[in-house]
Amino acid sequence: MNIIVCVKQVPDPETPPSGFKVDAQAKLVIPPLGTAPVINPFDENAVEAALKLRDTYGARVTALTMGHLDAEDVLRQAMAMGVDEGVLLQYPLTDGFDSFSTAYRLAAAIRKLGGADLILCGREAADWNSGQVGLGIAELLGLPGVSLVKNIQLVSDKLKVERVVPNGYEIIEVALPALLTITNEVGTPRLPTVKGVLAATKKAITSWSMSDIGISADSDRRLRLVELVIPVYQRKCHIFKADTLEEAAVALAKKITELVPG
Repeated sequence: MNIIVCVKQVPDPETPPSGFKVDAQAKLVIPPLGTAPVINPFDENAVEAALKLRDTYGARVTALTMGHLDAEDVLRQAMAMGVDEGVLLQYPLTDGFDSFSTAYRLAAAIRKLGGADLILCGREAADWNSGQVGLGIAELLGLPGVSLVKNIQLVSDKLKVERVVPNGYEIIEVALPALLTITNEVGTPRLPTVKGVLAATKKAITSWSMSDIGISADSDRRLRLVELVIPVYQRKCHIFKADTLEEAAVALAKKITELVPG
């Protein structure tokens, strides 16, 4: 089985929100100085799911990421966990993108890799939390896609997966090739071993530019980021004096009408 896992480099989610700044002119989030980005925690779950499948059924696992040159670090981490190889899809520093363009580019890279029997993504990224890229890739590649998967079994030439829903989980059968987005219920990601870390430093990483996959820098973007700001929260307290609950409720309703236009 050939498995591709899409991983993303994100600002460390453990960093206190107060430490971040926003460059309003460049529309960029600036993490605290000295805080290194990390692999998206949900993508670690996807890596773990891929490695469990390899341990059980045998597979070759490739990690694919899109980012700057320093995004090699997340590929090294994935390889230290046990992934066989890494592919970096580079994009220019000034090149903005949205969920569609990210899916579009990753889908093009997957085609260049020759496709896969199974593509795994984290349920969402820990920075924008949109949860759209994985199923976007499935749509662009014409593959069946299942989101929020917590368990995977290979049955003959199909997969039997458990998909998390609010009151439990669904059991779904899906034909291969397919794409799954993995949720944290799949289990705690394994820690890299010393041997794995040393091996990862010696593995070569394949690096492609946008032109290598036949995409111009701005050909696939659907959304424009108009403004990026840190929200300002204000709290005001209104105390209503009334003789009965009915009078207090009427006063509250009038105040809400004043504060909420329309």
